[in-house]
Formats: sequence, C-alpha cells, structure tokens
Amino acid sequence: MVGKKRFSIFEWLLMIGFIIFSILVLYPFWQTLVLSFSDPNQASSLGPNLWPERWIPDAYQFVFGYGDIMQAYANTIVRTLSGTFLIVAFTMLAAYPLSKRDLPYRNTITIFFLIAMFFSGGIIPDYLLVKNLGLLDTRWALILPSAVNVFYIIIMRNYFMTIDKGIEESAFMDGASYFTILTKIILPLSKPVIATIALWAAVFHWNEWFHALVYIQDDSKTVLQMIVRDMLTAMDLSQSANGAAIGGGGGGSSENLLLSNVRAATVMISIGPIVLVYPFVQKYFIKGIMIGSLKG
Repeated sequence: MVGKKRFSIFEWLLMIGFIIFSILVLYPFWQTLVLSFSDPNQASSLGPNLWPERWIPDAYQFVFGYGDIMQAYANTIVRTLSGTFLIVAFTMLAAYPLSKRDLPYRNTITIFFLIAMFFSGGIIPDYLLVKNLGLLDTRWALILPSAVNVFYIIIMRNYFMTIDKGIEESAFMDGASYFTILTKIILPLSKPVIATIALWAAVFHWNEWFHALVYIQDDSKTVLQMIVRDMLTAMDLSQSANGAAIGGGGGGSSENLLLSNVRAATVMISIGPIVLVYPFVQKYFIKGIMIGSLKG
C-alpha cells in the first residue's frame, strides 16, 4: 500500500506563499464586486466588506440605463472581435515571410518596420489619412489604423524562427505550398503565441477609446469606454457643482457613496468579458511549443 505523499517544509511554504499571493490578487476584484452591490450604509462603514448585507443592483441599473450604453456595448464587442481577427491575420501574414532567412531584402523590410514602430507621424497626419480614405465616422476608423502592429510582428516572427525547419522541408517534399504549410502546420504549432497576441489585441480594442473620441461623431457608433468616460465625467462634475450624487438631492454621505457604487459597477461591466475570456487563453501560455511535433 502506497503511503500518502509528505510535503517538505519548502513545499508547504511555497503553497502558503501562493495562497497569500492569490488572496492579494483576488481581494481588490472581490471588494469592487461587493461595493458595486452593497447598500450605501454598509459600504460607508470602516473596514473590509467581504459580503454585502443585501445584494442591491441599483448601480448596475443606473449604468445600463445611462444613454445608449447597450448599443455601445454591442459596438465594442464587434470592434474587439473584428479588430482582433485582423491583427492576428495581418501579423501572421507579415511574420511568416520575415521568418525566412532567404527572403529577398529581408533585413531592409525589417528595418523599415522597426522605423515605423519607433517613429510616428502623430495624431494630425493620422486624422488626415483617415479622413482622406473616407473612413471618418465609420467603424473601420476604429479597426484599420491599428490592424498592423510591428511589435506583434517581431514577436511572431521570432517564434516562427524557433520552429524546426525539418517540418517545412518534409512538407515541401510532399508537394505542400507555403500557404498550406502556414495554415496546416505552422499555425497549429503556434497556438501559444497566437493566443498571446490575440489576448493583447482584444484587451487593446476593448479598452481603447481615444480613436472613438477623434474619429466618431455618430453616437450610435461609439464604444463602451466612451460612454463610461462621459458618464463618470458628468457624475464628477455634478458632484463638484452641488455636492450631490446621482440625480441631485442633498449632500449626505449615502449619496456620495452611491457614486462609488456606480464607479465599481462600471469597472465590473468594463472588465467582465476580458476576465471571462482569459481562462480559455491562459492554458496556451504554459503549453509546450514543440512537444510531439517531431518523432525520433
């Protein structure tokens, strides 16, 4: 009979350390969630509030009832999905040729990309370019200007260069084309880097609001972050003007706390989809790159 495994002192200390670290990471998230549902009187008390006395969704009702936030939410989802797809697609199509050492003018193209990464024309040339292309006040203005990211291309190119060339040579001997090798061999072996870049791109598009501020005039095409920004700005101005919280009224502490509840609710609404997506992508960060790709 096999006895139970006994952990060493170092392993116990390591597990305790990870537990403490996990609590420190999760506590701010949980505190924000509790604050968004808490009664103002309970939230105003000193000390941590680990569980609300009553789950009150008033803050979420206010946020979802502010302006056309549901349309902005849908716009943000569409922008994130389409923008992430284009970034990953263009990154792969640029990185794969640059990973070939026999590509003509490979170093020149790489230097050209690096110059574009470190030096930018600025917001005015970008605005004039978007306007002259007829993209102003369209959803494409939020997607196309950021569809190519040189930093992502360099990362994926370096990753492709680590893949054993024998795999491609074997495919060439079987009559496969470059496109077939890319889609059937290289991409399945590159799930970790693709997932990483896709997550970076999704987080960028989900949080980005400046392009919507500059390029979009139609409120029906704006994004969630713009609505949240306008809402919090209006609430702060209202509080500064009359000392009241949402909807006016006296200047008691409960009204001011309601403002904090709404801020917490906007945080949860804004980060929710990204937090839900991350567990499905995280496994590729630690997965072996070339395990099982070669035999013998």
